[in-house]
Amino acid sequence: MRLGIFGGSFDPFHAGHFLVAQAAMEEACLDRVFFVPAAQSPFKHDDQASSAEHRLRWLRLALQGCSDYFVDDQELQRGGISYAIETVLSYRDRYPDAQLFYLIGADHVPTLQQWRRAPELAQLVEFLIVPRPGEAPCSISEPFSGQYLKGFPLEVSSSTLRLRLRERLSIRGLVHPKVEEDIVKRGIYL
Repeated sequence: MRLGIFGGSFDPFHAGHFLVAQAAMEEACLDRVFFVPAAQSPFKHDDQASSAEHRLRWLRLALQGCSDYFVDDQELQRGGISYAIETVLSYRDRYPDAQLFYLIGADHVPTLQQWRRAPELAQLVEFLIVPRPGEAPCSISEPFSGQYLKGFPLEVSSSTLRLRLRERLSIRGLVHPKVEEDIVKRGIYL
């Protein structure tokens, strides 16, 4: 079995996240993708605009009916700073015979050596790298292995969506309709 692990803040979960997962499924021939919302990113301090409860609900709303996509709240349950190695080790325990793939943005490639227990992480996963539109890919260095996804480049970010919402601009088509409805109804990001 080939499993993808897609961590992030998902604040909010948007069409770009969904398209990245779809590209990973197709290009790496994954059997499943697990979306793992972070309790707290080790790289983004005080950048969480909405609660874990909201972020988890939006993932579940957006992925309803997607039989190959799963939401895993283990990092939220653990709390504190979310480290990839802890999550990957839990998947290794749950799926000892699976090949594991970890999805990351291209901006994280230069920092992989700084990740907690980086050499061990490099032995456990292959990275699927999401290119940034308009940016040249940088090479992944030993001991890490991975591939860049060709995918569906969509220049949208959660921070852009939060800004649009604060400015009372539409996010239609950029998030799942149920996610948009929930955000607007609750007045989140205003």
